[in-house]
Amino acid sequence: MRLISTLKFRTKLNLGIISILVVMAVLLLTLVGNMSAKSLISENKKRGSTLAESLAARAVEPMLAQDFLRLKNMVDEQSAVADVVYVFIQNKRGNVLAHTFQKGFPMDLLPVNPVGDGTRVRIQLLADGNERIYDFASPVSVGPDRLGTVRVGLSKTRINASVHRQLTTMAGLFAGALFLSMVLGTLFARQVAHRLADLREHAEDMLMGNLDTQSGPSDGTHCWEKMQCGLKSCPAYGDTRRRCWYIAGTLCPECGDGKLGNKQSSCRKCRVYKESAGDELQDLAETFDVMALSLKTHIEELRSAERSLRDQQRLMRTILDATPDRVSLVDTTMRYQGANRSFAESVGWELREIQGRTDFDFFDEQVAEERHMAARDILESGRRLDTQVMVPDEDGERWFHVVCIPVYDEDGRIAGLLRTDRDITDLKDFEQQLIQAQKMESLGMLAGGVAHEINTPLGIILGYSQLLQEDVEEGSQIFQDLVVIEKQTKVCKKIVSDLLGFSRQNDSTKREMCFNNSVMEAVSLVRHTFQLDRVEIVTELDDRFPVIWGDPEKLKQVWINLLNNSRDAMPRKGGAIVIRTRLDTPAGIVSLWVADSGEGIPAEKLGNIFDPFYSTKPVGRGTGLGLSVSFGIIEDHGGQIMATSPVPEDFEFPLEDEKGNFGPGTLFQVDLPLDHASDDGAASRDSSSEVGASDET
Repeated sequence: MRLISTLKFRTKLNLGIISILVVMAVLLLTLVGNMSAKSLISENKKRGSTLAESLAARAVEPMLAQDFLRLKNMVDEQSAVADVVYVFIQNKRGNVLAHTFQKGFPMDLLPVNPVGDGTRVRIQLLADGNERIYDFASPVSVGPDRLGTVRVGLSKTRINASVHRQLTTMAGLFAGALFLSMVLGTLFARQVAHRLADLREHAEDMLMGNLDTQSGPSDGTHCWEKMQCGLKSCPAYGDTRRRCWYIAGTLCPECGDGKLGNKQSSCRKCRVYKESAGDELQDLAETFDVMALSLKTHIEELRSAERSLRDQQRLMRTILDATPDRVSLVDTTMRYQGANRSFAESVGWELREIQGRTDFDFFDEQVAEERHMAARDILESGRRLDTQVMVPDEDGERWFHVVCIPVYDEDGRIAGLLRTDRDITDLKDFEQQLIQAQKMESLGMLAGGVAHEINTPLGIILGYSQLLQEDVEEGSQIFQDLVVIEKQTKVCKKIVSDLLGFSRQNDSTKREMCFNNSVMEAVSLVRHTFQLDRVEIVTELDDRFPVIWGDPEKLKQVWINLLNNSRDAMPRKGGAIVIRTRLDTPAGIVSLWVADSGEGIPAEKLGNIFDPFYSTKPVGRGTGLGLSVSFGIIEDHGGQIMATSPVPEDFEFPLEDEKGNFGPGTLFQVDLPLDHASDDGAASRDSSSEVGASDET
């Protein structure tokens, strides 16, 4: 069966036709042969019976006359027939009167096939070796008297040979007819198979994507050519790929209402249909043409829709990947159906691996549970979520503005949730900075006003305390009390001076100045005092003597503040302070580094050291305004000040203390611009204070 199923259709059709013809030929030959054989045998029996009866009638007269010669001639005359084996005549006593045997009469024949008086002919089949003989016995009678018996033997073998010759002739005729039928069947099968092969090739072309192939009308003409209608607005006009009865909405008056189902039945009466319609194979081929054209139209529409969808997807993907917001889409089972690149990078997964995952695959259990429960509430209520959340991060805390909205399908049911997480940490920082700046602005205005109001009575108190000291005896208790008043008044004036500097309400006088000279003046003022506290100052100044545009007094105040902070960071132990300056001409800046070997500043306090009234010193040791004032002065000069703790190893601290007095230390860096294009020193440059470290106020 497998072999037959793999044969070509034409071969199967040929084999089928041949098999049918062969079976029919065999059946017909067998049936006709049997009928012919029976007919021949029956005819030979009739002929033998007629021959025996005829001879019995003719033998009456010679037997009555005792004319044995005549009997002999009659017997010999019958033996001349081809299939007659023997003929002999017996008298009523059974004696043989004449016979045709050449080698003597076989006596065995006498008792076989006896015939009665009332029987016309009795037939008996005899066997003589390899030969079969039909023996015909007929009585010779005259009236009621019986004279004898005539016996005639016909060869059955010869009869069978005649039957065989007839069957052979019939078989030859059947074979010729079968061969002719096979040739005609092969031609028919080839014609049918050829049309099927064309249809198969047509289908294969369609399968390979070639939808422009067509079988075309078999007669090469079209309806508008046959009808000569001239209806160019008709959908069938000019359409060479489809028959008009496959096109809906044709304008032919015989097409009924023009709908495809109704017009196909009405088209069967049309002259164009009757002249152009083919058989079932032609209908099938034309149906393939219509299907190919329909498929091509649909495929082109699908490709156009696919291109449009692909462009929209590309645009949407570009938009989603370009936004820094973390966008994600989950279905009603809380499984991710899509996300943008920002979300994938935030969870540390590849974008293609996101689909099908859950929150528990990306986040720790607590965060995943919170996101899961929030999503469940939205699915149940249908209300959007709009909130701000704080997420712990390895770099600290990050704030996100979360918006989560339900996504509806075409039936109005919630099909999923779209969530965006926008990082607003910088906004939060800016918000805090703005609040802090507003506080500082208000505080500065208050401090300036208070300083101006307090400055006058403090001057009066200081003046009167000094005048009173001249009127009392030195060394007396009153003199000592006045000295205390004078000292504390000076402390108050220093605080007022710092407040005025913090509020920037005092004027600044800028000019060209030598940066190194300003630094050395500050060092010379404090060097002796620092040596008493066992603090050594080492200077490494740039020998190019950079010149800047600035206020020498205010900058000197900054240097002294930095030196005092460095000394205070080394209480009762001593240590070293390194001052280093460098000129960077390509960058247009000059830098100052002040490094100490003190106790350093904790990392959690580095962000606050430049805030007003913030101090790391014990109570009574500082006001917390020194670094804040210094920050304002440097910012007013268009520069920036930074701090780092501990001192970086690449700074190369040049001193070593055998007593182990060196701590982690703190490094302050001040960068000032060389540009002094503006008279007031505000040189339009970015004065952002990237405070990378801290203060030891």
